[in-house]
Amino acid sequence: MNTPAVDTSRLSMPLSEAIFTQRAIRRFRPDSIPVADLRLIIEAAVRAPNGGNQQVGRFLVLTDRAVIREFGALYREAWWAKRWDDHKWTKPEDIPPDNKNYRSAMGLAESMKDAPCVVLAFSTGSGGANSVIAKVMDRVNALLSIPKDATFQFCVPLGYPQGSFGPNNRRPTSETTFLDRWGGAVPWR
Repeated sequence: MNTPAVDTSRLSMPLSEAIFTQRAIRRFRPDSIPVADLRLIIEAAVRAPNGGNQQVGRFLVLTDRAVIREFGALYREAWWAKRWDDHKWTKPEDIPPDNKNYRSAMGLAESMKDAPCVVLAFSTGSGGANSVIAKVMDRVNALLSIPKDATFQFCVPLGYPQGSFGPNNRRPTSETTFLDRWGGAVPWR
């Protein structure tokens, strides 16, 4: 099979700018993402290193608004079920007002249904989901006709940011990175 070449000319941002200005965006404009851009994103994703070059990753790209709304409802249900399991929270008022992480994640759970695109990542090998979706996986599998030999890993909503966002905040790598053994100080401490 001869696949047409990927147009990478739109990837003109320096890698350092892409990495150091990225943000987790949880609010999206409703604009559709052009198919050429979706392909470029997936083509870039499959080039990431993978153990033994086994290439077990599979992607399911959702662009159908009705399907995304159904998936979004399942995602929201799963998010709140996980919060119940972990904290006995059932509604926004249960989340401590100063807990920005959970409040932001709740915003994604509430707005997933409105994302113009959602990419679900699977593997064909063994391994389990590290996502709230595991709570409703049987229904997601049924909704999207996912075969039994595909193992869900995570999903990523894609879209154009709604609003403006500043730079991300990360803990210093000297606090999150070890050298040679767990707890081993890195030279840049």
